[in-house]
Amino acid sequence: MESEEGWSIPLEKRKEGRRVYYRYANPSFSIRGQGVNQAEVEQISETLAILSRFKGLQDFAWLDEIRVRLEDTFNTDTATTPAVSFEENPYLKGINYLAELFQSVSRQQPLSITYQGFNQKEPESFIFHPWYLKQYNSRWFVLGHNTRYDSLSTLAIDRIQELSPTPSQYIPNTIYDFDEYFEDVIGITIDFEKPVETILLQVAPSLWPYIASKPIHGSQKKKETTDSGTTIELQLRINYELISLLFSFMERVEVLEPQHLREEITQRLAAASLHY
Repeated sequence: MESEEGWSIPLEKRKEGRRVYYRYANPSFSIRGQGVNQAEVEQISETLAILSRFKGLQDFAWLDEIRVRLEDTFNTDTATTPAVSFEENPYLKGINYLAELFQSVSRQQPLSITYQGFNQKEPESFIFHPWYLKQYNSRWFVLGHNTRYDSLSTLAIDRIQELSPTPSQYIPNTIYDFDEYFEDVIGITIDFEKPVETILLQVAPSLWPYIASKPIHGSQKKKETTDSGTTIELQLRINYELISLLFSFMERVEVLEPQHLREEITQRLAAASLHY
């Protein structure tokens, strides 16, 4: 209580027999009347610096006002040279739609969207009920009910050409828990016709410290370590993102099981070698 973190309260100590009593030196003292200390100001400033990533969102406009008040009141500058960098792509096409999509999810606002997927020759328009925003590999995706197909759709925001609010009745999400939805995959692509499989990988000794400190997936388990490397087990649905990740490790990760994944990696490596 007497420390700076405890409001620097002036206390008096009184001993009666074996018991020691503490009381405010000033009977009228109250922690409610204490200001914010410097440590708290720094913590608030750091938090605001992180939240400033949401600049441009209408619901977060109050951040700039609070930042200015902090700088003026406590002589702290939250706009100094950045000390932390986040993985993001400010040049991503369609990033300007992120604020409106965030507000539409929060306010349950249906949208009229014109969208052209990577494999679509022509754009299509439909009514979309946004439910969830997810970022993966510096790209943003929005999941929701697509009335054109009467099903859940995942849209890459960099493929959205136009969007605008529509007066349609909003269809809320009463089916999906998205934490569970993405539990068995890496990334954003999910094919529920594919089962969750046990994947065994042998990680080279030079890569193991990295994989140990940054697991490939939450299901990762260490099986054994030999001179050849460390074998780990994953429980996943195999998708494009997993295969891309395995290729990023190149020769330092070997797929042991399942056999069909091992064969697919082998075939792709053979095809890629033809270009070199």
